Amino acid sequence: MRYDDFRRSDNVDDRRDDGGGGMGGGGGMGLPMGGGGLGIGTIIVLGIVGYALGIDPRILIGGAEVLTGGNQSPSYQSDRRSAPAKTGAPTDEMGSMIAGVLGEIDDRWDEIFKASGQTYKGPRIVLFRNATNGGRCGMAQSAMGPFYCPPDKQIFLDTAFFRQVETKFRGCSGNACKFTAAYIIAHEAGHHIQNLLGILPRVTRLQQQVGSKAEANALQVKVELQADCLSGVWVNREEKKRPGFVQPGDIEAALQTAAAIGDDTLQRQSTGRVVPDSFTHGSAAQRKQWFMTGYQQGTVTSCNTFGAGVL
Repeated sequence: MRYDDFRRSDNVDDRRDDGGGGMGGGGGMGLPMGGGGLGIGTIIVLGIVGYALGIDPRILIGGAEVLTGGNQSPSYQSDRRSAPAKTGAPTDEMGSMIAGVLGEIDDRWDEIFKASGQTYKGPRIVLFRNATNGGRCGMAQSAMGPFYCPPDKQIFLDTAFFRQVETKFRGCSGNACKFTAAYIIAHEAGHHIQNLLGILPRVTRLQQQVGSKAEANALQVKVELQADCLSGVWVNREEKKRPGFVQPGDIEAALQTAAAIGDDTLQRQSTGRVVPDSFTHGSAAQRKQWFMTGYQQGTVTSCNTFGAGVL
C-alpha cells in the first residue's frame, strides 16, 4: 500500500504512552457486560472470536448502560493517574499511517455522503496500549481487539493487534500487512457509516425483539459483513482517487485476513468444530465475498447484506 500522499487526520487521540496503568494484555475483542465482565455472550464464544474485528452485539443492544442494568457509569480503574492523551496526527510511522488512512477514509466517505445530499462527520480513533477508558462503552482492553463505540462515535485500537494479525492469525506478511491494517480500520469505519445511516439503531431494536440468541447473532453477522463490504467500497474509491494506492499482493492480503478471522476458521482452531448459530462476524468465505463485493462495485447499495437472501 502506498500512503505517502495520504491526508493525515488530526482526529486521533494517542494514549499509547499512557499504557492503561499496566492493565490488560493479549489481543482480541469484547465489550463490557453485566456485572462488570467482558465478553461476547458466553466464555466459549469469547474465546472463539476473541481476536475478530468489529463490535460486540451487546453494544448494538444499547451500550454499556443497558448491559449494566441501569445508568451506572462504566468502570475504569488504574493504579496511577493517566497521562494526557496526545491529540492530532501522530508523527511515528505507525501512528502516521493510521492518521493517513483515517484522513482518506473521511475524505472518500465525505464525497459519497455529499453526492446523496447528506452530511458526513468522521469517527475519532483512540490509540492505546493494554487498556484505556472507553467512555460510554466501558473499558477498552487489548483483549477486545479493535472496536467501534457507537454512542461516542469512536474507534478504539491497540496497534499491537496488527502484529498479531500477522503472527498469530497469519493474515498477512511483509509490506502487505500495511494494507491489512487499512482494511481493519476501514471495517471499523464501516460501523461508523452504519451508525450515521441509522442502521445500527435499527438492528438494536430488531435484536431486542427477536426470540433467540441465534437470531440476534444472525443479525450481527449481517452487520459485520456489511462493514466488510463498506471497507471494500472505500478501497474502490481510494484506488480511483489515487492510482497506485493498491499494490500487488494487497487485495490478496485483505482476503487472507478476512479468511483468517472468519468465525468458522476461529472456531475450528479453538474447538475443532463449527457452530454456525454462534457466528457473530460471518464465515471466512462470507467475509471475503462481501469485501470483494464492495471493492468491485464501489457502491453503498451493493452492501445490502440485510436484503441478501443467502449471505
